[in-house]
Amino acid sequence: MSTDNISRSAVGSGRLNLLFLGLTAIVAGYFLIWLPGPSVGLQLIGIELGEWIKFLGIGSQRNWFYLPPIVAGMTIALLAAMWPNDRVRTWLSRGLAVAVAMLAFPAIAAIQLEPRSEWLARLLLIGLVLATATLGGWWGGRIRRFWIWAAMAITALVGLILPTFAYIAVRPVVEAVLLQSIGIGPGVLLNAVGSTLVAGVATFEALRQMKIKKAAIG
Repeated sequence: MSTDNISRSAVGSGRLNLLFLGLTAIVAGYFLIWLPGPSVGLQLIGIELGEWIKFLGIGSQRNWFYLPPIVAGMTIALLAAMWPNDRVRTWLSRGLAVAVAMLAFPAIAAIQLEPRSEWLARLLLIGLVLATATLGGWWGGRIRRFWIWAAMAITALVGLILPTFAYIAVRPVVEAVLLQSIGIGPGVLLNAVGSTLVAGVATFEALRQMKIKKAAIG
């Protein structure tokens, strides 16, 4: 299937643009403030929050704060799996998918000195993005589009639910340490909005593919 055909399938009334907007929001939100602390030193962006809260004894749950770039990378890799291998854009997108996911890569010192529970899950998920991007050209043409869109929707929902839940769970702990209430930073909200957009577009397309399949059978 050509890129143009896939684009017509997903664009509709701007749905593909909404998908890209959602991805942009997820990545941008990761670099915005998640924890709006009382001072500059305690106003933490998403990429910092996972490291900071490990000193509060949160444990492996802090890995959920690293999900946004992994979710964005996986979404890009799944999208590129539906594109033809002879296009430069396809391979650039696959490279971008891995690069974005690598934003969650743990520090070398953490791998050497910290327990595996603190970083292994992230490495495995980044490896999954790498495998999806690398092998997408092979399995993308062998799997129904419905399953690819469904996987994308599930991925986006994970990126919406787990980091948001983690922040809600961590927030009272931080408030107890700082002895004051802490709000919700724009990074949390932007990640939620972006993940919702991606999940919505992917779900719509999955249902559309199911309808097309039923029409073909009928």
